[in-house]
Amino acid sequence: MPPRPPLPIPVFKNGVGMFVPQIKRIVFNYCERSGSSRGLIDFFQRDLVQFAEAHPHVEMVVHPRPSKHPLVKGTFISGRQKVLCVKNMSSKEIQEHIKLLTEAADAHAKPAIKGGVVSSTPAVRGIWSPFKQV
Repeated sequence: MPPRPPLPIPVFKNGVGMFVPQIKRIVFNYCERSGSSRGLIDFFQRDLVQFAEAHPHVEMVVHPRPSKHPLVKGTFISGRQKVLCVKNMSSKEIQEHIKLLTEAADAHAKPAIKGGVVSSTPAVRGIWSPFKQV
């Protein structure tokens, strides 16, 4: 008996498999002389370029903020902001917090469809959303 040919790989159409990241900008505020910003400055020197290349959809902004504790502000596509204090954190801890920020969904995002979908033929399944829990 001859071997079976490999199964065809499905091609995604109509946006199936697409996901729009909710975060659009991350602003880093730090003090150049403060000891509490040492971990954030270390993150800038070692990991920021690699992190930015891994997340090209996110705008990375670095602002000095003299005599203040370091902050990381994430801005979502809905316009809401989430602020994280990274005072006295190490570079690895900061990277974990920023990773959580990039993967987070905006808790107060408005649904894209107002009033539901009107259809002439009812569907067995509902509308697909990456945020719905099964």
